Amino acid sequence: MTTPPLIEVHHLSHTYLPGTPLETQSLRDVDFQVCAGETVGIIGPTGSGKSTLLQHLNGLLRPQSGEVRVLGMSLRNPRTDLRTIRQQVGLLFQNPEDQLFERYAGDDVAFGPRNLGLPPEQVRERVRRAMEWVGLPFAYKDRLTLELSQGQRRRLAMAGILALEPQVLVLDEPTAGLDPQGRRELLRILNKWRTEKERAIVLASHNMEDIVELSTRVYILVAGQIILHGSPREVFSHPELLTASGLEVPAPTAAMLELHRRGFPVSTMALTVEEAAKEIGALLYG
Repeated sequence: MTTPPLIEVHHLSHTYLPGTPLETQSLRDVDFQVCAGETVGIIGPTGSGKSTLLQHLNGLLRPQSGEVRVLGMSLRNPRTDLRTIRQQVGLLFQNPEDQLFERYAGDDVAFGPRNLGLPPEQVRERVRRAMEWVGLPFAYKDRLTLELSQGQRRRLAMAGILALEPQVLVLDEPTAGLDPQGRRELLRILNKWRTEKERAIVLASHNMEDIVELSTRVYILVAGQIILHGSPREVFSHPELLTASGLEVPAPTAAMLELHRRGFPVSTMALTVEEAAKEIGALLYG
């Protein structure tokens, strides 16, 4: 028996400021789904509608046209409990470390569980587990939030979402502004959480290496429309379409495309540094 998707989006359209001179259509007839155990990547140029789509996934925006179903619950139904939706679908905005508001780190992580009405011992246990998931020692709960580094504060913001124990984690540019070590650590945490918990991640990013490293499926969103979706290898096998849409291919793929353009017999399907190194090694040493 096939397990139904955690999130289903059908024919979703959204217009900002309808009926005014500033009317802007952000989404046009979008179909999209998320299943347990997968990471779904969303790529698109600035202004393509990625953030608007993400905000529909946990009810920050209600569908104007079309349907969004989360764990079988319709967001068009005014009786659907948005509190339940937001507990199950955690949304982390870009630069979430700027949205921390509690004085102490542990209080920030505990905010969601406390609002669920959980008893203090359960709140404490959720805080401990969430902080350990993101690589912060539980002792950090007593540290001042503003004294943490940028990377630690970003992990803390993620811990606040994980403490709700969501089924789906929705991330908008999660590695923006992080140094290479911080980026690698965050991607490791995300991949471990998804695989060990058998839950799902939705990732919107301009960083194609993030998309390649984490995603099992990828959607390309341009001018509010899905123009292509498939596995990362399927999507990035269309470099001309990506370029025409104002997007880049992953750096290893770009290097292979340039070598191929110059006449070297290399595969242009390399997505990772390891795959590109193998192609160059074969070129140099046969």
